[in-house]
Amino acid sequence: MKKYLIAPSILSANFANLQKDIALVENTGADWLHIDVMDGHFVPNITIGPGVVKNIKKYSKLFFDVHLMISEPEKYWENFYKAGADLIVFHQEVLTDKKVLLETIKKSGIKAGVSIKPKTSVEAIKDILPITDVVLVMTVEPGFGGQSFMADMLPKITQLRNLIDVNKYNCLIEVDGGINVETAKQCLKAGADVLVSGNSIFAAKNPTEALQNLKNITL
Repeated sequence: MKKYLIAPSILSANFANLQKDIALVENTGADWLHIDVMDGHFVPNITIGPGVVKNIKKYSKLFFDVHLMISEPEKYWENFYKAGADLIVFHQEVLTDKKVLLETIKKSGIKAGVSIKPKTSVEAIKDILPITDVVLVMTVEPGFGGQSFMADMLPKITQLRNLIDVNKYNCLIEVDGGINVETAKQCLKAGADVLVSGNSIFAAKNPTEALQNLKNITL
């Protein structure tokens, strides 16, 4: 059985009762907690800041996977690090020096990753893969939860898997966007290590059962 991690995304949780929803997925066996940060500029949506991360950190022992969908991550990553992030992922498409930012984040003692939008190729990140802890492949256009999975992103996951394995990089492949049991199987077969799922867990009639189903996939 392939080993993989599940990272529920609080983007689809009840923001009026985050503590309860986070406890639910933590008690059900979630591995990471995926936290989407949007600035209304890099993506057409606004979510949360470091203050929220700091407060929910008090109530959870999960690994905090903070996805910065913001235009200037170099200015704000440290605030999220101080708030309790264990991993900070920023986008390849931002204008900052990605190599420098990865190295700077890693020097703080936490993990650092890079995300690629659907239209961004694997070639764009080949030079930084050796120092990247996580590559987050977006299988929807980032900005809003509940979108449909883009199956044409699967070859990108496989291409990454081959690159990482051949070069023996210490890098996980994370996938985010339209993940349910069916699409999760496709991503795992393609080579994914971490699955981000929001809507299929928190919008389910039985979120506990939905998360358990994602955790118990057999290929």
